[in-house]
Amino acid sequence: MTTAVPKVVTRYFEADARRDIDALVALFADDAVVIDEGQTRRGATEIRGWQTGAASEFEYTTEVLGVAADGEDHHLVTARLDGNFPGGTATLTFDFTVTGELISRLEIAP
Repeated sequence: MTTAVPKVVTRYFEADARRDIDALVALFADDAVVIDEGQTRRGATEIRGWQTGAASEFEYTTEVLGVAADGEDHHLVTARLDGNFPGGTATLTFDFTVTGELISRLEIAP
């Protein structure tokens, strides 16, 4: 990532690439919210469930295409996913809100 983003955002993509669910969940605040595929998950237990369920259903690689900051704690990351999911390729926006050194909100959308 060439644009400066908080380290927690970089660590999110690193943990996701390793499929390290424990490391990934640890990046979120206790009351964090994740919205993906139209479903909202709240808190560490539901975020872990998202990672062990829907987020791990397919194998994929992620290429970060761009990063934009919208204020000090709001960051948009555009990424291309290639994998064995229907369609094989998707370009998604990861909308991060960072509070302190943790992710407090993440919305993933096309």
